[in-house]
Amino acid sequence: MPILAVHHVTTYRYRKPVGFGEHRIMFRPREGHDQKLIETSLTITPEPSDLRWLHDVFGNSVGVVRFERKRAAELRFDSRVVLDHTPTNALDFPIEAYAATYPFSYDIDDLPDLARSIERQYPDPDHEVERWVRRFVRPEGTNGTRELLATLTHAVRQSFDYVPRTERGVQEPTRTLRLGSGTCRDFAVFMIEALRSLGLAARFVSGYIYVPQKSGSLGGGATHAWLRVYVPGAGWVELDPTNGIIGNRDLIRVGIARDHRHVLPLHGTWSGGPGDSLGMTVEVDVTASGPSA
Repeated sequence: MPILAVHHVTTYRYRKPVGFGEHRIMFRPREGHDQKLIETSLTITPEPSDLRWLHDVFGNSVGVVRFERKRAAELRFDSRVVLDHTPTNALDFPIEAYAATYPFSYDIDDLPDLARSIERQYPDPDHEVERWVRRFVRPEGTNGTRELLATLTHAVRQSFDYVPRTERGVQEPTRTLRLGSGTCRDFAVFMIEALRSLGLAARFVSGYIYVPQKSGSLGGGATHAWLRVYVPGAGWVELDPTNGIIGNRDLIRVGIARDHRHVLPLHGTWSGGPGDSLGMTVEVDVTASGPSA
């Protein structure tokens, strides 16, 4: 079990001192049986007048930052986290007998909590996304659920080109399909919509990825995005279509939601002239130590 350290720095720069409104940050990883926080620190410059923490509707840890009468030409958030990370091989996960092959129906007791994660969020008037995913579904009763999820994850990895993009937001899934390219968050949203078209519950995950040397993994140096799908017996299983990862190997989850807009790592307001902003830089460094590093 490696010990992973995350150093995440976001810096906003301006032509002259500006004022700052409320900012919300989501840098703190979610704790659980497979990742446990050892140490955390957060330095904000200029120093805020108030910082409080809350759990949002999805259980994510959110910091709310306020600045009173503070003006500066630079705003910097410097987060450091050390955690114990336990990789799991999702191909070995147990599945309830009734869900071992697709299609299956969720238990009636689970449906009220899963329903919003099954609803599609993006228009697909010509059923393009659904047609894409149906190519991998064989006649009823012959689709192993485990194998189907792995096939779809690898299909995105192999069929689409990863193209980094610094602008916020995601492409609509139909655009990702037509372009054949996108970012990690585009691929996550695309696969979420594909799974939802099959009646499966899926959610967006934001966090970090550890990229070992020579691993060939994509998404390092910035925040990363993937998804999770609910499988009876296994629970929420993580899938990273950008890298073809099934399970949580090298993935550090921070925020989980049914829509990517609910897990922005950082957002806020500032006051100044329309030409004062010089942009934002994000630097993320994930290192490992321990027996599996």
